[in-house]
Amino acid sequence: MTIKVYSSPTCTWCAKLKDYLTKKGVEFEAIDVSKDRAVIKALVEKTGQMGVPVTEIDGEYIIGFDKAKLDAKLGLK
Repeated sequence: MTIKVYSSPTCTWCAKLKDYLTKKGVEFEAIDVSKDRAVIKALVEKTGQMGVPVTEIDGEYIIGFDKAKLDAKLGLK
């Protein structure tokens, strides 16, 4: 399973999301969208969203810090 978390350093919800996944023992790649405009553009094209956090799990996107969707997709309790 490939997990990517798109975030920015000033985003409170991004920090909460990454902290949540870390505490649950979920390994993920953190991608700072503030460092690469091409990443932002691609993310907007794929999701239609301009905000972060966005979590990509095996090509499926979860917008925001949605614990219920994350738990369901990752099989967490």
